[in-house]
Amino acid sequence: MDNKVLRKLFLGFIQIHILHHAKEEAIYGSWMLEELREHGYEISAGTLYPILHNMEKDALLEKEEVNVDGKIRKYYRITSKGETVLNEARSKAYELFKEIK
Repeated sequence: MDNKVLRKLFLGFIQIHILHHAKEEAIYGSWMLEELREHGYEISAGTLYPILHNMEKDALLEKEEVNVDGKIRKYYRITSKGETVLNEARSKAYELFKEIK
């Protein structure tokens, strides 16, 4: 199996997961890594953090830095643009699921 192709494909799924959880509550990197692993995504911090930064740069997420026990933790929440993208992704994913099931 071509892992490079699968990684590209799963990147979109990972971003949808991130948007979904960032809509429910503020998320942070290490929590998101564990959540993705529970769904079978083997992703490293070195892969996740650039995804989060790019999603923030694209105005899908907004970041808040919070001091937690003397360390700065970056929390991410969905933006209104992120919600629009998530809703569109849900619609497209549902259509795809109906077609391939």
